[in-house]
Amino acid sequence: MSGQYNSNSQPPVAWRYSGNQMKRWRTKANISREELAAAANYSLDTIKSMEQGVRMPTPRALDTADELCGAEGFLSAAKEYLQREKFPARAQDFMEREREAISVWWYEVSLIPGLLQTKEYARALIENRIPPLDEETVEERIAARMERQAILTERKPPVGLSFVLYEAVLRSPLVDAHQLRHLLEVSRLRNVVLQVLPFERAISSALLGPMVLLETRDHERFAFTEGPLASELSADPGAVNRVTQRLSMIRTQALDPDGSARFIERMVDQS
Repeated sequence: MSGQYNSNSQPPVAWRYSGNQMKRWRTKANISREELAAAANYSLDTIKSMEQGVRMPTPRALDTADELCGAEGFLSAAKEYLQREKFPARAQDFMEREREAISVWWYEVSLIPGLLQTKEYARALIENRIPPLDEETVEERIAARMERQAILTERKPPVGLSFVLYEAVLRSPLVDAHQLRHLLEVSRLRNVVLQVLPFERAISSALLGPMVLLETRDHERFAFTEGPLASELSADPGAVNRVTQRLSMIRTQALDPDGSARFIERMVDQS
């Protein structure tokens, strides 16, 4: 990932250190910021934000700076340490916990969860982000989202995954027959439970936004809630309990897995 860091907390230390090193090598080599920006095909503001650590230095910027400043591979070597920074900064803690999870319980009110998205759906979301992302960042984000989906089939022992989707998620113009069929395919996996919450069954808790409950190998439990401008990952027992209760209530109102599959199949037939 290489977007601007918009959180109130400090940007990731890997960004700040790599950006600082890029600036130091550039200064030592008597290369102007304008020269580096032109050589790497980035704007001056983008290079400045990378050097300040508020934007992740991209592989292209690091390689260009390494060659231009005669860093002999020291700047390019930073790419390895930035590989984990593929996600928006505010979501990185969640991604770390997701990689450690033995169970995930997910409710979505407006979007297909990232673990269930087709590449085409993911691209439509990421390419239309406001403010827009550069092409390199778009491709990095899409690749990272697809990599996350290894949790569906490649973990041993398998991760228990439960999803409840509000009907509005499926009615989005972005959701085509291919995405619907993909949901059906994933729902057939033995470690996946997929349910649909129809409009007429929605309760007030179902309209508060997406919620995720994760449990790690150490049996730590985390609650994740997300809004358009902020997100929160919490291990506080009170927060975890509140999310657990809301998810439990939503699940009881949703169609059972077989009924949910039939609901999606009808949508495929109508598309």
